[in-house]
Amino acid sequence: ALVDETGQNSLADLRSFQDWYLRYWLSSVKGVAEVASVGGYVKQYQVEINPASLLAYNITLEKVMHAIRKSNKDVGGRVVEWSEAEYMVRGRGYIKSISDIEKIAVGVDENGTPVLIRDLGTVQLGPDIRRGLAELDGKGEAVGGIVIMRYGENALRVIDHVKERLKEIEPSLPPGVKIVTTYDRSVLIKSAIDTLKRKLTEEMLVVSLVIMFFLWHLRSALIPIFTLPIAVILSFIPMSMMGLTSNIMSLGGIAIAIGAMVDSSIVMIENAHKHIERWKEGGRKENYDNVMIKAAQETGRPIFFALLVIAVAFIPIFVLEAQEGRLFKPLAFTKNFAMAFAAILAVTLVPALMVIFIREKRYEFKSKWFTRIANFFAGGKIYSEEEHPVSRVLFRIYEPAVRWIIDRRKRVITAAGLLIVLTLPLFGRLGTEFMPPLWEGSFLYMPTALPGISIEKAKEVLNQQDKIIKSFPEVESVFGKAGRARTPTDPAPLSMFETVVVLKPHDQWRKGMTVEKLKAEMDAALQFPGMPNIWWMPIQTRTEMLATGIRSAVGVKVLGKDLESIEQAATEIETLLRPL
Repeated sequence: ALVDETGQNSLADLRSFQDWYLRYWLSSVKGVAEVASVGGYVKQYQVEINPASLLAYNITLEKVMHAIRKSNKDVGGRVVEWSEAEYMVRGRGYIKSISDIEKIAVGVDENGTPVLIRDLGTVQLGPDIRRGLAELDGKGEAVGGIVIMRYGENALRVIDHVKERLKEIEPSLPPGVKIVTTYDRSVLIKSAIDTLKRKLTEEMLVVSLVIMFFLWHLRSALIPIFTLPIAVILSFIPMSMMGLTSNIMSLGGIAIAIGAMVDSSIVMIENAHKHIERWKEGGRKENYDNVMIKAAQETGRPIFFALLVIAVAFIPIFVLEAQEGRLFKPLAFTKNFAMAFAAILAVTLVPALMVIFIREKRYEFKSKWFTRIANFFAGGKIYSEEEHPVSRVLFRIYEPAVRWIIDRRKRVITAAGLLIVLTLPLFGRLGTEFMPPLWEGSFLYMPTALPGISIEKAKEVLNQQDKIIKSFPEVESVFGKAGRARTPTDPAPLSMFETVVVLKPHDQWRKGMTVEKLKAEMDAALQFPGMPNIWWMPIQTRTEMLATGIRSAVGVKVLGKDLESIEQAATEIETLLRPL
């Protein structure tokens, strides 16, 4: 939004700067399709013609319009050679002032005297008819610009380029004018990706700790701990080659694959421990490295193909089309990349690490405490299943449980079957939706006024609504729009309001405040007669409107032969749904 708190520039001045300078600067940014202007006043040269003068000079109105149109353009005159150089000839004829229009010749009178526009009427500056307006933070009208991205572009990259261009433009702004960002989608994108990356790191750490706990041998646990991040990092190479970006779905595919990726290393390590146990019982006659190689050969091949089978299970996702395909294909790609690299590492890197790390060493120091720490981290005993402290506890629980189930197998199977039957009615009652809503950190408040509301009344109501919303301590900024922006992509009537409510970080909210409570409080405070409230989020709203054309989660489309029958059916439906 363009604002001027000093009062040096009017709304008309701000709109002119937006339309003739800022819009073109931002439109040149790579990935930007259009910059739509909204709010303020569009300046017009208004020519008021006196019909009596037209009759007196025998000039038609069409001739006047044609003369003005011809007088408002630049023309080229090729070049002129002068002193061994050529110079471009150019006629600069764009209208710059009221007097330029007044001096346009339309024709001649009986005496051959030119008839000018000022002889036929008056010329003045005035605003164009307004079908939309913008408001910021309940402080009054502002001029807004909506940057529309090209289809298929990277949103984060385009937003960053727009921000860079705005920084370049700032020194060129008129005195007193400043640009205020009212909605920045990159905040949500970066927050979501950072959260997922953090959770991915935490997941890898938790998996590593669990591996360490159940293997009870630190040097062995280092093998899956090393191979896991390597497989994840390698999966980014084909992602880059295919043009896939780091987004929620692509990183989610890696998160799903982590559990299966470490299985191969764990199985190979467990098998190596078994071979070491037999090697000890056989008197340690064979070379230790050969024992490790045989253990790897025994399980490497089946594990390699098992991981590939898991990857193949995601192939049907690649045949999805339209929205479903665009949504889930990045997830399937990254998961299969991660699984493929995990399978390759299972037969290459893991055996090499097994030979290096799976060894028993005993260190002795004067300090018993230091000896224990050194043996745990740098050496450590490889326990058999009977000696393993964790396995012993699990076996004590598992064996009696399995025996009890086997002894009562018919009852257990019957109970499991009944449980499945009982869940069928619950499954039928589950709701369905295309995708769960993502908390975007902002609201889109979309009330609808009665058709035919005037521009002045819309301005008054929008200002009151924005003041109420801005009064909540959780609100960072409020940018309201009534009607349409000057673009074919926004055919909204004047009765349609859209207010973007950007909220502060959750740690700055009132104690005990939740999203639902805040929405309920705002809804209760914004009860305007004849204006039902609709609360959504910006991206969610655009997604639903593009998919269904409806601005709410549930909508009713009424089709009929004529408008009268459609209106009658819609009124009956409204009467039935009102009590709900």
